[in-house]
Amino acid sequence: MDDLLKFLHARIEEDNHAYAYVAQTFGGDALLDSHLPMLDLIDMLVRDYAAMDPADPRRAGLRHAIRVLAQSHAEHSAYQQEWSS
Repeated sequence: MDDLLKFLHARIEEDNHAYAYVAQTFGGDALLDSHLPMLDLIDMLVRDYAAMDPADPRRAGLRHAIRVLAQSHAEHSAYQQEWSS
């Protein structure tokens, strides 16, 4: 799961950089306003999972949510198919 968390965090960082570039180059404020809060929330879930006690009963549900969110990057060369199961 650590590899998945690192992968997802890296994708969030890439998306943040891409959106910042679009905003600077083309003035994409609407794009930023709609997507950046979602990226921040996904990053918060990743950080919460990493900090969560393994005995916490919410951990299984959060792990599932993170795996589902990561599937949006399934075409990325670093994505591992076993993360979707």
